[in-house]
Amino acid sequence: MLTKYTVPVLACCLPLAGAAPIVCVLGSGASSYQASADQRPSPDAMQLVVRTNAAAETVCVSHCPEVVVFRNTTASNLMLIADAGRAKLVYAPQVFTAVHDRYGDAGIVALIAHALGHALDDGMGAAWIDKNWTTELRADAWAGCTLAKSRLNPAEFQAALGALSDYPSPSHPKWNLRLPAIRSGYAHCGGAPLDFPSGRAKP
Repeated sequence: MLTKYTVPVLACCLPLAGAAPIVCVLGSGASSYQASADQRPSPDAMQLVVRTNAAAETVCVSHCPEVVVFRNTTASNLMLIADAGRAKLVYAPQVFTAVHDRYGDAGIVALIAHALGHALDDGMGAAWIDKNWTTELRADAWAGCTLAKSRLNPAEFQAALGALSDYPSPSHPKWNLRLPAIRSGYAHCGGAPLDFPSGRAKP
């Protein structure tokens, strides 16, 4: 059952030991994050998390535990944290505003899809995922899969790619290496044929 702050999503086996290890950070400045500043998510952000969750649930089906969602002005763009066996999604509201202003709902959905892609990869894995890919590329592939299930129109999809290219993690490879992984996940999960650019995406 969905609540305002908890979303049942993604079969993830995240580490339990230690002080809530960070799984994914989009942007720099993770060291400035203060968990004590976590606040309830805004209704509009939660709506987009639920929308992305609904697409991801078509992949993980009955193996979807919960993701808790918080907003936090000390967060680095968007973070996925392993917290007591569940995934904790923390977003910086000022960044979501900037992403929305430039890329609309689809841009935020794409960033959430990438963060949740880490949990999908951790908990499920897939034969179609290239074992030589880094964890960030595997999360990109899962993001492509979730975007396919989100049924974005071509303009929204280009906006989603733009957001993904503009908000990488510090450990991400260059965009020309990320795009094939996103394309692979998108095609595997039934995405309609679209023109994938070879360079940096723009809506």
